[in-house]
Amino acid sequence: MNPADFAPEHFLWHFDNGVATITLNRPERKNPLTFESYAELRDTFRALCYVDAVKTVVITGAGGNFCSGGDVHEIIGPLTRMNMKELMVFTRMTGDLVKAMRACPQPIISAIDGICVGAGAIIAMASDMRYGTPQASVAFLFTRVGLAGCDMGACAILPRIIGHGRASELLYTGRSMSAEEGDRWGFFNGIVEAEMLQETAQQSAARLSRGPTFAHGITKTMLHQEWNMGIDQAIESEAQAQAICMQTEDFRIAYEAFVAKQKPVFTGK
Repeated sequence: MNPADFAPEHFLWHFDNGVATITLNRPERKNPLTFESYAELRDTFRALCYVDAVKTVVITGAGGNFCSGGDVHEIIGPLTRMNMKELMVFTRMTGDLVKAMRACPQPIISAIDGICVGAGAIIAMASDMRYGTPQASVAFLFTRVGLAGCDMGACAILPRIIGHGRASELLYTGRSMSAEEGDRWGFFNGIVEAEMLQETAQQSAARLSRGPTFAHGITKTMLHQEWNMGIDQAIESEAQAQAICMQTEDFRIAYEAFVAKQKPVFTGK
């Protein structure tokens, strides 16, 4: 797959200099997801495992909002008429989106302005880094529509980002987390004014793309896998991972640049 030629049907795609930007683009409805956009996002992140040209991914929303979650008319309504087997197909598919985001080797950066709720909050949560604006409002509002807070991995991932007690409150109540709270609690990596959001996310993505991207993929893998490891297992796994990285061209480039008192130019190999 040539990332410059990728033409998704359900969101915008832009690729430049190693950075792929996904823009949820239904601004008139605050960028809700449909059955089709869920599946296309999942398939895109799965495919990125095999696209070396893409070094980093930025995901954002059009029109001053990130994502309003599942479309009320195109998803929520039909779900109320499905049987259990059909519902399980849907919930497993949405969970597969998070699995695909965590499994793809590229760091994912969410740029969040305005509304970021439901499945939108999950996409932000599943990203590796998050930048927001003072207007960003994040809510895991499943309980407000009569559902459990345990959706798409929220009960596993959110406590690891902001702590168990804070995650419990958000998942039980469905209330919005303000930008100030999200920044203070560690959900956001930074808060910037709306006019600087995209530039900040793109600069961060470009900085990662210029780094040792093979090693970044190993870091992402270990951050994910070590959730389920004891300390001894983690140390051994990191020993193996680092030994692999020591065989890369980037490791040699860094050493030679240091000796020559130059800045390394990494190749991702």
